[in-house]
Amino acid sequence: MRDFARRFARNVGAVFGLVLLLAVLALALLAPVLFPVDPWQMAGVPFAPPLEDGFLLGTDSLGRDVAAGIAHGAHISLLVGLVSTVAAIAIGVTLGAVAGYAGGRIDDAIMRFTEFFQTIPSFVFAIVLVAIFTPSISSIIAAIAIVSWPPVTRVVRGEFLSLRSREFVQAAIVLGQSTPRIIFGQILPNALSPIIVLGSLMVASAILLESALSFLGLGDPNVMSWGFMIGAGRSVIRLAWWMSVFPGVAIFLTVLALNLVGEGLSDALNPRLARRRG
Repeated sequence: MRDFARRFARNVGAVFGLVLLLAVLALALLAPVLFPVDPWQMAGVPFAPPLEDGFLLGTDSLGRDVAAGIAHGAHISLLVGLVSTVAAIAIGVTLGAVAGYAGGRIDDAIMRFTEFFQTIPSFVFAIVLVAIFTPSISSIIAAIAIVSWPPVTRVVRGEFLSLRSREFVQAAIVLGQSTPRIIFGQILPNALSPIIVLGSLMVASAILLESALSFLGLGDPNVMSWGFMIGAGRSVIRLAWWMSVFPGVAIFLTVLALNLVGEGLSDALNPRLARRRG
């Protein structure tokens, strides 16, 4: 663990990304304290520019506090990103583990099923899924999870194909351990490194996907989100640029932080790869 922390700390970008990500997380947790007023409520005059009338980031077309919307929207973005990623990883790990360990026809069937999902553009598929159901946080999370699991399946399958012939797996088979125990108790712990790295990058992709859906009006109408704020300000971008710019900056910084942390995790968990890059 100390070696991992030391290798991670050597990556300046990863440390910066972690600090930035912790700041976004703190903003999401402290939003009800920093901005106790409902972000949907009118707080001042419409189109108040930043630093005017006591509003740090100005107000929107209905007089709502932009800073309050960004703070409360951080909670939604992180929630959607984390939950949808966990769900996608659960699906992908299960299918990839079974395909990689079983091989043969089972492997072929699972990979053909995975390829079918990969032939459909993820964003278009997510739009169709959310449009079919009533737009809500749960339907958005489900849609993002459904379009995000195929890469996980491929990564896990590749790891299992390389690990299933190792000595410790053969020893577990000889000892009579059950297949689920071998898969999830012996092989999977040794395949966690690429899954963790991929998961951090998937959270960033999920946040972008949720923002895009909200921008198109397919977000949950009962919650404030960064994508909704950008979409609400696009028609008045010349009059009130801050309505779209500040939520866009929030998305950019969060996605940047997650990508930097993902790169740092990749280097820390794979020191040989990090040395090659160096």
